Amino acid sequence: MCVDGRRIECLLGIELLLAQGLDYRMARRPENTSEAADRPRAAVGALRGILPYLKPYKAAIAGALVALTVAASAVLVMGVGLRALVDHGFSAGNEELLDNALIGLLVIIVTLTAATYARFFLVSWIGEKVVADMRRDVFNHILDLDSQFFETTRVGEVLSRLTTDTTLLQSVVGSQVSVALRNLLLFVGGTTMLVVTSPRLTGFVFLVVPLVVVPIIVFGRRVRKLSRASQDRVADVGAFIEETLNAVRIVQAFGHEKIDRAIFGGRVTEALTTAIDRNRARAFLTATVMMLVFGSIGVILWLGGHDVISGRISAGELSAFVFYAIVVAGSVGAISEVIGDLQRAAGASERLVELLGTIPVLRSPDNPKPLPGSATGAVKFDNVTFHYPSRPETPSLSNFSLDVKAGETVALVGPSGAGKSTVFQLLLRFYDPSEGAVTLEGLDLREIDLEALRARMAIVPQDAVIFAANGWENIGYGRPEASSEEIRAAADAAMATEFLDPLPDGFDSFLGEKGVRLSGGQRQRIAIARAILRNAPLLLLDEATSALDAESERSVQQALDQAMSNRTTLVIAHRLATVLKADRIVVLDQGRIVATGTHDELIAEGGLYARLAALQFDREEPTRDAAE
Repeated sequence: MCVDGRRIECLLGIELLLAQGLDYRMARRPENTSEAADRPRAAVGALRGILPYLKPYKAAIAGALVALTVAASAVLVMGVGLRALVDHGFSAGNEELLDNALIGLLVIIVTLTAATYARFFLVSWIGEKVVADMRRDVFNHILDLDSQFFETTRVGEVLSRLTTDTTLLQSVVGSQVSVALRNLLLFVGGTTMLVVTSPRLTGFVFLVVPLVVVPIIVFGRRVRKLSRASQDRVADVGAFIEETLNAVRIVQAFGHEKIDRAIFGGRVTEALTTAIDRNRARAFLTATVMMLVFGSIGVILWLGGHDVISGRISAGELSAFVFYAIVVAGSVGAISEVIGDLQRAAGASERLVELLGTIPVLRSPDNPKPLPGSATGAVKFDNVTFHYPSRPETPSLSNFSLDVKAGETVALVGPSGAGKSTVFQLLLRFYDPSEGAVTLEGLDLREIDLEALRARMAIVPQDAVIFAANGWENIGYGRPEASSEEIRAAADAAMATEFLDPLPDGFDSFLGEKGVRLSGGQRQRIAIARAILRNAPLLLLDEATSALDAESERSVQQALDQAMSNRTTLVIAHRLATVLKADRIVVLDQGRIVATGTHDELIAEGGLYARLAALQFDREEPTRDAAE
């Protein structure tokens, strides 16, 4: 559900749009497989997109870095103690030094334990806070995006970014970054101690560095490619699950279970195959790096043994050198594993930053003009022409002009595709006209704050949207500050109390996902109650009684007649019998007004309206339903 001040705006958008209408690695679904393969892979540097979210937690980050440095230093100090213990303890038979070494080791262990606890807690806390902030910002930003964005972007893709991409970032920020920094410190510190201990052996060590770096670069590219492909395949699985479950009744009604199981099984197999390829590549990369690193350590140990025998270094120095070499090798191995996760997180960060950077084409003006204090709901279309972005060649409205006076009820009728719903889309400013202007109470919609604009409208769509909540919340969605008495009064007016009260918990009963526990007519009465509670000066009715039976329709029509009194109303008429009392009926065809008048006047004129009326009212010609 939408929250805070955006609830009403979100309701208007979601209802009209719908009326027209798991692995944490899930990412957006590619347009096709080849494009997914060719898509550039995110570099770790893309993680800088989350830096603004880290700034509020500078103190915690500083504490984590201190703890990280202390923990790494404690590990490196062990090498110094090992050197002293071998040279001055074991070789000299000094038991006192051995006792002191044990005490020192215990002190180091306690220090390491405390620093590790502090690092783990602080880093995890930062990760949770950053992801919570990012999720909040992404969701808030999504609510401000316009219809053009949702016309070209899958909802599943947005959900993937909002949930799975942020979860991946949480894992990385709260864990993997810390691991990477810790091992980087160990690598730098261990390398420094290698040089201090034996420059000659260190030179041999760095001769084999290219043998380690080259596989990381070469195989790392393949790992990145397979990781992204795996994310794409998992996204395919998630998108299919969402689509199937949202239409599960249609799936079952058409006996499509067997086919959908086969399709789903194929997509799961594709995801599994890609994941296995990715894991095989990562395992090969890690094994190759570890083999080269520890093989190199064996060679260095052999060379160092000869140096000890020849007296160039002491046994303690060799022991310390081997210890630091193991630390360096371990840190390289850990970094080689973490880098894959960091790259995947960089991709997630890139997608989230891209989403946050999406600027809505339609937004409130920088300096909006205030609407008149006395709301009338009067609207005017002045020579409007409009093309949907997805259909730029075909105008949905052409030179459309309509002046709706305050308190007037105007019905829009016409065949499917005539442009009736487009009128509502433009009124709610989900789109701006290509030419001409739409005004509310004398002001161009483009000059009005969007929230203020939509606050003066209430809509009852043909396909009512019911949220996964109870009756109070669903009806109260129309006006969040309304009292329970006002909500019940709206429900009474819409004939909704007659089915809400008998529910096990009355108005407190959970209505199910998308109102699955209600019939179509009941869902529509909830939507009508919501609009009545809204009490806006401009009422938009998209065949508000289409899902009601004849008896309920008469009762609800009386409620609507009362709700329509003293306010401006626009009605999209599917069944002409519902608009007989309209002040004016506007007949549209192919985006143009072809006739205007009352029902009797239009019947007398003949033409399109008379033909539509004949098809609906003349039982001798029932073979065609031209109503939208």
